[in-house]
Amino acid sequence: MARAVTEAARLNPDVVLMDVRLPDGSGVEACRLIRAQRPEARVLFLTSYADDDAVTATILAGAQGFLLKEVSSDELVRAVKTVANGQSVLDPAVTQRVLARMQALSAATSAEETDKRDELSPQERRVLALVTEGKTNKEIAAALNLSEKTVGNYLSNVFQKLNVTRRAQAAAYFTRRFPQ
Repeated sequence: MARAVTEAARLNPDVVLMDVRLPDGSGVEACRLIRAQRPEARVLFLTSYADDDAVTATILAGAQGFLLKEVSSDELVRAVKTVANGQSVLDPAVTQRVLARMQALSAATSAEETDKRDELSPQERRVLALVTEGKTNKEIAAALNLSEKTVGNYLSNVFQKLNVTRRAQAAAYFTRRFPQ
């Protein structure tokens, strides 16, 4: 791993051909380090490891491509050129599994956000709706016939439920989840 990072810095290549497993460490970590040093460098993984975790890890590390070693030499040359031109390549043997995994993650995130939305009480939603209009706690209190302290308590609860720390974050969440 260390040599891959050192050589990439020394040679300054447009495309780095990398394996997931290296003799002294992880190709995924080497990819992260190379991309941190040279964001314009492209990394194409050529590996025999087709498991979903390996594919996902390489993508999250900033790789532009992932191919299995069964690929023909012509396909490999095409993939290197494709990646060098700023496009991405994903081996057809893993594409469907990666897409299914990303869709499952997206569905889980969406369900989690729905759960958070459902956790908000009707009064918390009313308070948050007024926050999105830019109202102060004093103005919200007057509009809803509440004390400022009560509005503050509602907002504190909302922040905790949504795992946010600022009014702007809560307002952004509200406008995404409760479109008018």
